[in-house]
Amino acid sequence: MFADHAKIYIRSGKGGDGHVSFRREKYVPAGGPDGGDGGRGGDLIFEVDDGINTLNDFRNIRKYVAGDGQPGGKKRCHGADGADKIVYVPAGTIVRDAASGKVITDMSFDNRREVILRGGKGGKGNMNFATPTMQAPKYAQPGQPCQELEVLLELKVIADVGLVGFPNVGKSTFLSRVTNAKPKIANYHFTTLNPNLGVVDLEGTDGFVIADIPGLIEGASEGIGLGHEFLRHIERTKVIIHMVDAASVEGRDPVEDIKIINAELSAYSEKLTNLPQVIAANKTDVFYGDQGEEVLEALRKEFEPQGIQVFPISAVSGKGVKELLYHVKGMLNEIKTEPVVFEREFFPEFDLSTEPVKVEKIEDGLYSIEGSRVERMLGYTNLETEKGFAFFQRFLRENNIIEELENLGIQEGDTVQIYDLHFDYYK
Repeated sequence: MFADHAKIYIRSGKGGDGHVSFRREKYVPAGGPDGGDGGRGGDLIFEVDDGINTLNDFRNIRKYVAGDGQPGGKKRCHGADGADKIVYVPAGTIVRDAASGKVITDMSFDNRREVILRGGKGGKGNMNFATPTMQAPKYAQPGQPCQELEVLLELKVIADVGLVGFPNVGKSTFLSRVTNAKPKIANYHFTTLNPNLGVVDLEGTDGFVIADIPGLIEGASEGIGLGHEFLRHIERTKVIIHMVDAASVEGRDPVEDIKIINAELSAYSEKLTNLPQVIAANKTDVFYGDQGEEVLEALRKEFEPQGIQVFPISAVSGKGVKELLYHVKGMLNEIKTEPVVFEREFFPEFDLSTEPVKVEKIEDGLYSIEGSRVERMLGYTNLETEKGFAFFQRFLRENNIIEELENLGIQEGDTVQIYDLHFDYYK
């Protein structure tokens, strides 16, 4: 079974908590704090594996979790770092945030490995908080929390040329002749149930990759048939080969078929309508009388004025196939477009120091503080201890948040709301 989309849960590792302890050794009076730092949480990493070409594995395993950092220990022992979790995906996989649909990363071309979620930093042990005035701190930082996401994986195959056409026009036969691909071939509709990739080797050239895109019928862009599932695989191609049954074995009109498929491509994405096209008029080996020549003439009359060349071929006998392939290679050589890479739109991990903090007066005696920086620091600080509370106060002061409250006119005894927490303000 070919799978080109999946939904999975991913999570980085939590940072280990810092440790509170004191050196207790014979003959070492006033040994001082020796609580070690917590270990770093593991990163959640996506990496391309060229041995994988579908997303089948993600149908069985839907949860991927990196290791948590271990807590620090006494005698300044540093907690062990959590193990990174590497998720292997095929080239061409797009990772999206499931909630918003925005692109997190496109694992294509030069992008072979990317950290999606970073593990939390380990908390500092109490040995880090000793000062001349506080020589025995009883406070340690908790580790930073993990990051977690539900993501959508979407595979868009990477091919130079997309082969499109209605069912039973001979695409699979053509692909098996010009490449080493081994698609299933039979004389009935929807034989091909997944995209087939093959490499075309042409003498005197470096060849190209071609993909047989299955399931295109009228209404495919609206989800009719299988086409909607596979139209995504055309998005990275540079040239489209329209294959039609020039012999009209099943009574279809090749001119109308191409118009229908182009309409579906346009409905799915306007970009697809601008791709260079060429027509492969297949099954010329079974022409009967003058009917075949009439079909070829109709195709040329309709499409060659648009710059779309028509090549009569036979996928069975190989007649005309080489001429078509060299023409397509020439088209590829003339195209100077950059590879189709989907730009990042969603950033699960970012530098909180650049994020603004919103400080406002709600009403007399009530003030509010909001912002990613503050929210993250709340999760990073143990407010139940005196030292933890002092640490958070220092953060507010060093980031000029207290100053902003004073500029808004806050008075002693007023209430400061920080998300679901409420504090009384005193200097």
